[in-house]
Formats: sequence, structure tokens, C-alpha cells
Amino acid sequence: MSKSFLEPAEWYATLPAFYASACVLLTDTEDRVLMVKPNYRPYWSIPGGIIEADELPHECAVREIDEELGLRVAVTGLLVVDWIPPMDDRPQSMINFLFDGGTVTDPGQIVLQTSELDDFGFYSWDEAARLLPAATTARVPAARRARKDARTVYLPFSQPAGSQR
Repeated sequence: MSKSFLEPAEWYATLPAFYASACVLLTDTEDRVLMVKPNYRPYWSIPGGIIEADELPHECAVREIDEELGLRVAVTGLLVVDWIPPMDDRPQSMINFLFDGGTVTDPGQIVLQTSELDDFGFYSWDEAARLLPAATTARVPAARRARKDARTVYLPFSQPAGSQR
């Protein structure tokens, strides 16, 4: 009995697709989290962005920090991997890689990319989590735990209380 298999291009076309992004956790000398306010959405975020085709996640993270904040950072480790299913107007799932960018010792070096960002600020860990949308709030305490334990945290999506998928 012979089995027929799809050609590789046909088989790959049947696989599900998802979006990928990378962010960098930066703190100041007072252990406050750097957050940015994009001008294209109503909430704050951890600095970062969408991974380009053929770009490695850590390369995206470094590129985005340079573009958005004018900072050259070396990411030192992967803190959080976060998976969020399709929601609102986003038709595909999103995977996010959150890297550790260390400490910003001189916030005066930050040059805000005003074409995408309205503001930035350093916030306590609790305040930073509250600035994020409900679907991504867990990234902040997970990143803090990952830094403390020197171990990556995986965050499979858990539906925020009172929300619908």
C-alpha cells in the first residue's frame, strides 16, 4: 500500500501562522521599569516590536530599542515567552519574547522616536503591569520572577477575569 504525501511547499501552506514580537525589559537604578506610550494605541507597552522576516527575536529586540529609544543595549537573556490567541482585530495568535536589557543608568541618553512614541517613563513594577492591557499584564511580574530566578518563564495565555475570547 503506497501513501501519498504532500509536496513540502503544499504541506507548509497548510500549517497555522502566527505573529511574533520581541521586547526588552529595562529598569533604572531605582529598579523601576521603562515603559513607552505608542501614539498608535491607547495603552502603554514594554519597548519592542514585531519581528521582521528572517530576523532573530533577540536581534529584533536590540533593533527596536535602538530605533525607539536611541539606546544600544545587549540583551543578556530571555525572561519571558508569552503566547496570546487571536483577539480583537488581530486574526492570528501572537508569540512574544521578552529579553533582559539590564539597567539604564542615564535616562538622559534616551532619544524618543516621536514618529511612533508619545512618551516614556520609569514605573514601579506594579504600576508598569497596570499600564499594560489585561492580556499582557502578566509579563511584568513574570519578568521580575525570571530575573530573580535566572530562569525563563513561559506564559501560556490565561484569559483575564471578566473578558471573553
